[in-house]
Amino acid sequence: MHSLPRPQVIFTHESDLDGLVAGVLLQRLARKLFQADVPLEAFHYHAWKQHDCREQHAWVADLSFEHRMDRSGWVVFDHHITDCAPKSAQLFHDQTKSAGLICYDHCRQHGIQSPELDRLVHLNNLSDLFLDQDPDFALASDYASLVKVYQFWNLHRLLDGEIERLLNHPLLEVMATKRRVEDPIGYEWCKKNIMPISAEVGYVDTVIGNTNLLVNRLLEEKTSPFPVLLTIFRRGTTVMVASMRSRNGEALKVAERLRGGGHPNAAGAVLPRSVKGIQQAIEYLKQILNPQSRNSPPGDISSLFDAIDAELSGREQS
Repeated sequence: MHSLPRPQVIFTHESDLDGLVAGVLLQRLARKLFQADVPLEAFHYHAWKQHDCREQHAWVADLSFEHRMDRSGWVVFDHHITDCAPKSAQLFHDQTKSAGLICYDHCRQHGIQSPELDRLVHLNNLSDLFLDQDPDFALASDYASLVKVYQFWNLHRLLDGEIERLLNHPLLEVMATKRRVEDPIGYEWCKKNIMPISAEVGYVDTVIGNTNLLVNRLLEEKTSPFPVLLTIFRRGTTVMVASMRSRNGEALKVAERLRGGGHPNAAGAVLPRSVKGIQQAIEYLKQILNPQSRNSPPGDISSLFDAIDAELSGREQS
């Protein structure tokens, strides 16, 4: 007999392949255990932090375990660093595995397994944990790029929830071509366009190519003195996001100072809505991540942005 409660809903991470794989696998597990189609909801980190967690029974995949999720009837499958020990919820946690692999382990215990799923979960594990020494890593990165380029729900609808159909999908040819053609051009640009945010963090201007692969190469080849490299991109029409990468665990510490999260070497944060563009994001990050900003009163974000807005407005008028 299993000990998992029947979920009202399954929550997963919307931003990457790991969240897609984990969420769909948990849906299949719920269908097998309870003969029910449980709805799947996906969140980016910032939106998830605003969720009130009122559901009586829920399963959560690939979203960091927090005190507010420690509820009886909740089950969390995750691999992010957490300082919370569950008292009421069930937590299946393993930092050495992707969330997709953790969920697949449970699926296999109940007979949900196939060679296609074995392969897809393996590739997802390589890309999500950034196991770049594996010979399949470049291919795995192309699979991960599918979600970044075409978005979570678009792919879910395209595949009708059958994630195995991603294997050898024609869209992978697009990802492979982009990587072969764009990445060398993008790398040469990035190498010449790194600017300091703080003594530890450098901003990488990206114009073309797979940002994660480019930044990882910059770190691996030590082309700059910064242990953390940061990129900025716009999600949708209004939200600015900062993405951090490192080699020795520093990225997550930076993301947490920005109220974000993620993995030790791959983390991110949604910037306040007052930030409208790249240059304003850079100014904000310099204010937050430099030592002198620590003297500002806690929570004084609005006055900080008033100053930034005024400065930028003055530049535009001069």
